[in-house]
Amino acid sequence: QLVESGGGLVQDGGSLRLSCEGSGSTSPNLVMGWFRQAPGKEREFVTAITWRGGSTDYADSVKGRFTISKDSAKNTVYLQMNNLKPEDTAVYYCAAGVGMGFAEIDRAANYAYWGQGTQVTVSS
Repeated sequence: QLVESGGGLVQDGGSLRLSCEGSGSTSPNLVMGWFRQAPGKEREFVTAITWRGGSTDYADSVKGRFTISKDSAKNTVYLQMNNLKPEDTAVYYCAAGVGMGFAEIDRAANYAYWGQGTQVTVSS
């Protein structure tokens, strides 16, 4: 089970930090990702991190503004979002998957477990 928190309303240029806590044991091959879905649009990849090595990947649209991190002791992954823009407005989903190659961590179909989503709204 994945539980997200930290969404909300923020002004253009503001910051938010999302958290995603997972329950149960973790696999060495675990990958944790963040995806988002804006109204009328398809779900898109934001960022992901490998649990064992901490390797990360980011969508071009968020590079330099968003940072993913993890706390293994707490089974929690974080998404620090800085310099938020109105186009970042979406429901943000945490996801977990195993057994995928690093080149595949941006594909939603590779994630078996999903959180309920948290709304992020950036006002202009």
